[in-house]
Parts: sequence; structure tokens; C-alpha cells
Amino acid sequence: MLETVVPGVHAWVQPDGTWWVNNAGAVAGGGEVFLVDTCATEARTRRFLAAVAETAPGAPIRMAVNTHQHGDHTYGNSLLPESTVLIGQEHMREALRTDPIIDGCPPFWQPVPDWGDVTRRVPDISVRDRLTVYAGGTAIELLHPGGPAHTTGDLVAWLPGERVLFAGDLVFSGLTPLVFMGSVPGAMRALDWMAGLGPQHVVPGHGPLLRGDEIAPAFEMLRRYYEFVLETAAAGRAAGRTPLEAARACDLGEFAAWADAERIVLNLHRAYADADGAEIDLIAALCDAVAWRGGPMPTSV
Repeated sequence: MLETVVPGVHAWVQPDGTWWVNNAGAVAGGGEVFLVDTCATEARTRRFLAAVAETAPGAPIRMAVNTHQHGDHTYGNSLLPESTVLIGQEHMREALRTDPIIDGCPPFWQPVPDWGDVTRRVPDISVRDRLTVYAGGTAIELLHPGGPAHTTGDLVAWLPGERVLFAGDLVFSGLTPLVFMGSVPGAMRALDWMAGLGPQHVVPGHGPLLRGDEIAPAFEMLRRYYEFVLETAAAGRAAGRTPLEAARACDLGEFAAWADAERIVLNLHRAYADADGAEIDLIAALCDAVAWRGGPMPTSV
């Protein structure tokens, strides 16, 4: 559903926020709309765009940004009007250009997602560090965290006047975060960086909105999770365990109730690869996540 964060700023929050079910957003001002992300499938993106059109009738979608390359935030790009200027971080643009999953999702998930009638659409403008755009009189700062975090090509959309932060997948609210295409320490640094902006409203990439006094505890719990991943990786490597073996041996503790718990395996693969100075094997990591669950990862997309 489309939730009003502050007047003119809206969040498209899709429960329950698990695999492929993302949040997006819209900023309406001056008779035009700026979008933050699309959705994974044709059906979900069309529902999002219809809700935006109802909220801002007759207002064209002049610009949009992708917070990173993952398909739950980008595959609906092709359903935007041709006149919409699409923006993304430079690493994100290249990753989406070469992403094979839009052409056919592998059977790591069940049911295997059906994207519908979407085609690959990459950003028209690439950003390295920062860019400020405007929806009417509303300033929107598109900011890169300075290094790998959730991915190598993350952007947030920060509205300094409204104190609203569209965090993309730098923030997961109430479910297991994912950093296997980024960096565990980088994701921790990104939390401090975002907190330093002083947001009063955070739209996470997945899960419920965070407001006011909810933000600091949510960031702290994410930080504890990343510390747990690093500690588990260090202990696993010292014991000669593989990432899958380390995941099976660990106690998720306070994080056990989070959805998508199998991401511990994927995040450990990233931590191991970084510690070894190696490239991560994405397919092997996904296979291990399926093995940890005992079957394909569930999705309701």
C-alpha cells in the first residue's frame, strides 16, 4: 500500500518484505513525480504506478532512481513512461545491464518468480558519489555510501528538508539483511553514515517504515547482526569450517525470528571471501542457502 510519510512523500510498502517483495516510493511536488525504485514483477509494478497516479493525478513521472541493481527494485523499470529519466549509481547500471536473472530466474526460490511482461531497462544517467534533483521545490539528494555495502552500487534518496531517508536495502526492517554482493563491514559503516544524516523517517528496502525513536534501535540491531556474522565467520574459518558448516553450527539467537534466516549462509560466504581476498561464488552461496533450508527459499512474489 502507499503510505504517506510526510505531505507529498509516499512509501510503497509491500508486506511481508521477504524475497523479491520490496518497498519503493514517490515524491510529488510542482505537478510532477519522482520515483524511488520499481518492483520485481509487472503486476506489482503496475499496482505501484496505479497507486501513485491516484495520489498525484495527472502528474508525470519525470525522474526515477534505482537504489541498487537487484531485480525486486528494478525489473519494473521498463513499465515507466519512456519520457521518465532513470538514474542509478554507475556500478549499479553495469550490474543491471549484465544481470542474467531477469531473463530467467533459477530455481533457488519456490515458486520460481514470474516477472511478467518486463524488459531490461538501465539508467539513463549514472551517478558516482552524489547528485541533487528536485521534485518541484523538494530537494532530493542521491548519495552513495562511499564503498560496498548492500551492493557496490547503492544509492539512498535523502530529503533533507523533510528528514526522510529512502534507504533502499541498506536497511532491512524486521527481517534478515543481505550483503552477499557487498560488504559486511561496509554495511556497518553505512548504518553510521545514514544515522549521521539525522533522519526522522526511514523507508527501508524491505519491511515496515521506521520513524523517530524507532530508528536508532533498528540500526543497532542490524549492527549487532553484522557483528554476529563477522564473529561467526572468524570462528568458522579458525575451525576449518565452510560457510555452510559455520551457519549450521551457529545459534542465530535474537535473530532467529527474522524472516529469510538462510541469508546467514549468503552473508557468511561474503565474509569468508573478503577475509580470503577472493571473489565470492554466487551460485555456490545460493546452493548452500538452499541446503541450509532443506529446500528452495520461499517467495510470495
